[in-house]
Amino acid sequence: MVIGFLGFWIWSAIDPVYPADWVLENILTTLAVVLLVATYRWFPFSDLSYLLITIFLCLHVVGSHYTYAEVPLGFTAAERLQLERNHYDRVVHFAFGLLWAYPMREVGLRGFGVPRAFASLTALAMVLASSALFEIIEWVIASIVDPEAGQAYLGTQGDEFDAQKDMALAGLGGALTLAVSELVRHRIECGRGAIS
Repeated sequence: MVIGFLGFWIWSAIDPVYPADWVLENILTTLAVVLLVATYRWFPFSDLSYLLITIFLCLHVVGSHYTYAEVPLGFTAAERLQLERNHYDRVVHFAFGLLWAYPMREVGLRGFGVPRAFASLTALAMVLASSALFEIIEWVIASIVDPEAGQAYLGTQGDEFDAQKDMALAGLGGALTLAVSELVRHRIECGRGAIS
């Protein structure tokens, strides 16, 4: 997965729409990959968690290549669904919760040994907190760097409530993943009970 992601990441680095924005967008991505590789021996995630994380990172680097507000797929969807703006950034924020909640739950269960219900609640809180922290980091970086790159980085597209909507979508994605995980676990346990 690392090799596949690196190929995708290299593609995103070739002639991005806004090179300064690409650098900004990939600071946290690079840190995440380095952290995941560095902690592999100490805390290996499940293959499913690594797959979910890799999918999210690939969605993110597509946004970094074009800027979230200018991803062609978002324009196509906006045109076909008669939307006023490119919603690719909203999809990725939803995907953050959807794809990171399971690995975050895994950290609680295996890393800290907390009960399953508390691990799910903590994972949802981590999704919401991470999403809020990311919005704050975006704001700070955008206020420090070149205004043009900062506006592309923020990708608000004129929506004054962009950050709040992004955080809500991340929370919704996380809640959906955790609910489905619990439903699957319950079905598996019921199936085992029927066999016994």
